[in-house]
Amino acid sequence: MKRILVAAAAVLIAACQPLPADSGKTDLAEAAPAVQTVATRSSAYQSAAGSEDAVTCAAQGGKMLPQGRMQTVRCVITYADAGRRCTDGDDCAGDCRVEDGAGETPRAGASTVGRCQVNSSRFGCYTTVEDGKAEATLCVD
Repeated sequence: MKRILVAAAAVLIAACQPLPADSGKTDLAEAAPAVQTVATRSSAYQSAAGSEDAVTCAAQGGKMLPQGRMQTVRCVITYADAGRRCTDGDDCAGDCRVEDGAGETPRAGASTVGRCQVNSSRFGCYTTVEDGKAEATLCVD
């Protein structure tokens, strides 16, 4: 009985393992090199991101940086008007924001003055300001 339980557990564990990408190959020994670890996929993505996207990004004055919880490599452009006082997104190259941690966060609809966002990153917690009024606070990760 013990052997049957051990065998059943082994079959269940094996069933949970992902199959390798075989690229049309039928022999698992030949397909094994196609299996990538997370680190390998990540560096492959970064090298792909380092080609044409990086050239376009650099032409705009940006840098390819890992962003968000998934650390996806994206172009981040620093704005020339970063930190300037504003009351509307039209006053800035990016958004007019009140950053989380910059004092007390205003309620949605309250009159407020923000600062032009530092760069094009959409991640973090912030309150946008439009027409001199705070919008809802967003947290993007």
